[in-house]
Amino acid sequence: MSPMRCAPPAPTTLSKHSTNWRRCSPHEKVHVMREDLSRDLLPLRDEAVDPIALARRDLRKNLPKRFYSTASTRAEDGLFALLLDGKPALTPQRKRLDVARPDIADLIAAEWNRQEEYIDPATMPLTRLVNSALDGVAATMADVRAEIVKYAGSDLLCYRAGEPDALAQAQSAAWDPILAIVRQKLGVRFNLAEGVMFVMQDPAALAAVEAEVASITDPLRLAALSVATTLTGSALIALTLRHGTRSAEQAWAAAHVDEDFQIRAWGEDAEAKARRERRWQDFHAATLCL
Repeated sequence: MSPMRCAPPAPTTLSKHSTNWRRCSPHEKVHVMREDLSRDLLPLRDEAVDPIALARRDLRKNLPKRFYSTASTRAEDGLFALLLDGKPALTPQRKRLDVARPDIADLIAAEWNRQEEYIDPATMPLTRLVNSALDGVAATMADVRAEIVKYAGSDLLCYRAGEPDALAQAQSAAWDPILAIVRQKLGVRFNLAEGVMFVMQDPAALAAVEAEVASITDPLRLAALSVATTLTGSALIALTLRHGTRSAEQAWAAAHVDEDFQIRAWGEDAEAKARRERRWQDFHAATLCL
């Protein structure tokens, strides 16, 4: 087994790709383990914020060992904090890992309690989402909002197949009701196109989406909306989730009409199925926070 490696003491600075590290002394190993966990679960200080990328970054690294016995929650200052062995859990930027809703806090604690000998961030979608919200999205709210509006400008639901008829009908059955909800809730219509030719949207439609997204002031909810948008390719699907007019399962099915049509025609690839299941876990976690 190769020896554990430590970052050099301050003020030396190395890039995250550097291998010019020194050997650890025994008393440093727990500190390094926890820093490795932080790198697995949260963005680097100067790293661009992308909730999806943050949620999946570096999962191939060696998993850190579990360093706590019990995860729990506690109400403090109107929020609900995650506790590890009774002590508040912190993000790398020294923020308390807490949320506004007790049910979300309990689900996060359950993720930590389900860990066994090693901590696997891939099995902790809520923890990853909350960490991204606290240390990433909270500082870049305007950029995240703008990216969601950008998705609405070329939304999945606006691009329809001309053929085969079965696919076109499946798209209409899944997507037209969502567009009807958008018209009802936002008071705007979105233009549709056949094929992949870009269709310009009415500025009023995008302004309505922008106003809707601007009303979200909670970083966790905004991060959740961003994740739902990027995983489905549709800001409009994500907004129907926010309004509670579609279940997570209905929204997920609507986002995969094309893929499911191909599966029915040609069968399903095992690797693609596993990848879709991982994406579903991230998506479901996001829907819980909307």
